[in-house]
Amino acid sequence: MHPQIVQDHPGNCPICGMSLEAPLQKDDTEYKAMLVRFIVCGFLSVPVLLWAMLHKSPYLQFLFTTPVVLWGAWPFWVRAWESLRNRSPNMFTLIAMGVGAAYLYSTLALFFPQLFPTQFKEGNTLYLYFESAAVITTLVLLGQVLELKARQRTSHAIDTLLQETPPTAHRLVDGKEENIPTAHIHPGDLLRVKPGEKIPVDGIVVEGFSTVDEAMITGEAEPVHKEIGSQATAGTLNQTGSFVMRAEKVGQETLLAQIVNLVAEAQRTQAPIQQIADKVSAYFVPAVIAIAVATFIAWAIWGPQPSYTYGLINAIAVLIIACPCALGLATPMSLMVGLGKGAKQGILIKNGTALETLEKVEVVALDKTGTITVGKPTVTHIEPADKKEEILRLAAAVEQGSEHPLAQAILKAAADKQLNLPQVTDFKAFPGMGVEGKVENRNLFVGNGLQVVADGKLLGTLEVEDPIKASSYSAVDELHALGLKLILLTGDKQAKADQIAQNLRFDAVHAEIKPQQKFQLIKSLKEKGFTVAMAGDGINDSPALAEADVGIAMGTGTGVAIESAAITLLKGDLQGIVKAIRLSRATMANIRQNLWFAFLYNALGIPLAAGILYPFLGILLSPMIASAAMALSSVSVIGNALRLNRANF
Repeated sequence: MHPQIVQDHPGNCPICGMSLEAPLQKDDTEYKAMLVRFIVCGFLSVPVLLWAMLHKSPYLQFLFTTPVVLWGAWPFWVRAWESLRNRSPNMFTLIAMGVGAAYLYSTLALFFPQLFPTQFKEGNTLYLYFESAAVITTLVLLGQVLELKARQRTSHAIDTLLQETPPTAHRLVDGKEENIPTAHIHPGDLLRVKPGEKIPVDGIVVEGFSTVDEAMITGEAEPVHKEIGSQATAGTLNQTGSFVMRAEKVGQETLLAQIVNLVAEAQRTQAPIQQIADKVSAYFVPAVIAIAVATFIAWAIWGPQPSYTYGLINAIAVLIIACPCALGLATPMSLMVGLGKGAKQGILIKNGTALETLEKVEVVALDKTGTITVGKPTVTHIEPADKKEEILRLAAAVEQGSEHPLAQAILKAAADKQLNLPQVTDFKAFPGMGVEGKVENRNLFVGNGLQVVADGKLLGTLEVEDPIKASSYSAVDELHALGLKLILLTGDKQAKADQIAQNLRFDAVHAEIKPQQKFQLIKSLKEKGFTVAMAGDGINDSPALAEADVGIAMGTGTGVAIESAAITLLKGDLQGIVKAIRLSRATMANIRQNLWFAFLYNALGIPLAAGILYPFLGILLSPMIASAAMALSSVSVIGNALRLNRANF
């Protein structure tokens, strides 16, 4: 939350109280410890709440609440102390104040009832707040557990990226092949890459030829022909042939390692918007403390006897009624409902920060392949039209022996039309050129330009493209209507990118760019003051997704893209972005309404608790009324948050 806070050992941030994180370090110790605290405190708090509702067992309430407050809430006490020591009050300060005041008051009332005047007694019994102290602690622990679990997921993106490199490689030494760990490869080593294997390091092909799936880097489904002198990139997938490469860049120098570092950098330097409640705490917390102190002094000087007792009681009443129940519920309740509403519509939002930030987005950068387009090659046109079924039948017949993605597109088109394909014999594949074979006693050749030639004569041509999703047109129009600027980012050719950008009316287009360039474009937009969302589906998009203020992954995309992004659209549909932005705006409006309820409650309740009406009407705020007021404020906040369930996006 505050990236300027850096230290060389574990600890808590002195500003917000959250624990500091070590990049690329897998450590779930804090999560497990907080989970144990939550479970134990949950079991202890339930009977306390039941006894309080039945007005039974006050000593058992004390016995069960004490470990919750002194042990379960210990991390909050530490963070609250740090916030005061660093003069940076936050939500942990409010929590400690509320829990501490409720527990201290209840303990004194239970063991020293003679300190309190009869006005604060119900019959001969003082009202106790043990259940408030226990339940508030348990709910805050639940929030911490959910937060820590969500933060653990951010490291999964890096884990997924690291798994793209194969653990072993085939090194050639004096003509003999040996298997070695990838980590032991040195620049200059000769490595053999076999069909179906991932390339271990960056280097140059020195022998053989093949086609390689580089979608991880380029985002494009079309495979790339490799021959002597071609660049080979770590983590990309070799498809059809076998080749020998010379290692050039290993370890942290590979392109894949650079992508890993970009994702890690974005995750640890991204500063999410601080919660509204925390922002006002800097003023609210000192004000409440000052009012409580002033209340004690005023009653001690001008109050009736026993003036010090009245002063103590009313000061504690101020702290109790300022307990952050409504204030603490205001944001998480709306976020919880909003996140649930999104999940029902196929919009998975990892945390409240993403939902909050999405409201302020001004620029949406969109990847092309798999985001705007379907992401798979599809036969879109056949010439001449009067022979298209015959041309497709023959082309599909000869492509039966090929594993090339374009061949798979032709075969799928033939299958969709339920064409019966004849057998192919004498099949040969020419990487980078095409395939040939004998079909129905004719020598057929299908070239890379998808020209179909029979016995040396051109029969026709096929066009294979990655079509635009039908929903992309309306989604782009709606995003423009929401006042957003749209930018197209793609590794594809400039001509294709320009055509799509023109058809969909994009505001800007950047084509033939690499993962680092996508990352830098997002970074430069942020440096210019824009709040940026990035939507993509590939490994090549992951650095930009992590760097963006809000990363949006297509659920049909790669695991690393999903892990790098804060929002996942299960349907892989741009309409999901429209819905997510509308959901964000509605949720944030709901949060502001809730905060207004919470602050209005405190603005009215604190003066009453301080005894402002006593000089005029002789009225003091009784615990019964204080309890009802606290419940009413919480009910108002919860009821308003639940209205989001009825909203349409």
